[in-house]
Amino acid sequence: MKFERAAVWFVAPALLVIAIFFLLPVIAALAMSVTDFDIYALADLGNLRFVGLANYVRLLGNPLFWQALGNTFYFVLVGVPLSIGISLAAALLLNSPFARFTPFFRTALFAPVVTTLVAVAVIWRYLFSTRYGFINYALGSLGISPIDWLGDPHWSMPAIIVFAVWKNFGYNMIILLAGLQTIPAELYEAARIDGASAWRQLRSITLPLLSPVLLMVGILTVAGYFQLFAEPYVMTQGGPLQSTVSVLYFMYEEGFKWWNLGSASAVAFVLFIIIFAVTLLQMRTVGRAGAQ
Repeated sequence: MKFERAAVWFVAPALLVIAIFFLLPVIAALAMSVTDFDIYALADLGNLRFVGLANYVRLLGNPLFWQALGNTFYFVLVGVPLSIGISLAAALLLNSPFARFTPFFRTALFAPVVTTLVAVAVIWRYLFSTRYGFINYALGSLGISPIDWLGDPHWSMPAIIVFAVWKNFGYNMIILLAGLQTIPAELYEAARIDGASAWRQLRSITLPLLSPVLLMVGILTVAGYFQLFAEPYVMTQGGPLQSTVSVLYFMYEEGFKWWNLGSASAVAFVLFIIIFAVTLLQMRTVGRAGAQ
């Protein structure tokens, strides 16, 4: 009993912080999502009314919400595999016994993660510029006509994806590199003695032993990419033609542009349900694959 009481006292401060800064805001947002909380209620709570599921019904009938949801899924389905693939490739290169200057390259590849998003977004806007951007200059040297990356609805989201992957892949790279360094070198030596190729070693040793780390990286990346906001807010403001409006950007406009805070809270909980469902799907898929 003494040890249990001591454990409770040790855990209590952390639980208190979680309750104050996580549980209470979540409960408040859930309560807000079933009201018509707006700028008038913000001025006087007497104007607040209970509307039940009306915010959710109105949300599901809003075409802009479905477009934002489609844009977000497009961003996740393309960006997550690309980000994890580049992160894994970089981690494998840094973990190679033939790699040189590893600390330098590890720091250089991780640097975009800790840079200020607004500052690097301004640089990437210049890189994507139609008239004097380096990317179009490089394409022009190959005989390809300039592309309006941020002004064409067909190219705006791919441009956002490229920028987001460059900005964030270093974080996953560090996690995957740590996972690779826990795999015993003896396994690779035994595989080389048996005549296994590098590709065979990757399939039979690296990926199976790295699967728990890949699952964690996948869950974190999917959850983070579903919360797309800063990139379109800084680079395109949701345009052109709403082609880069994400669910979180839509929630921001509902809450802080139109001051429909009840509707914005409903958007937040719909997004939470989507992320939760996708995370469960990932865990079950990986669990079935591991069982086989």
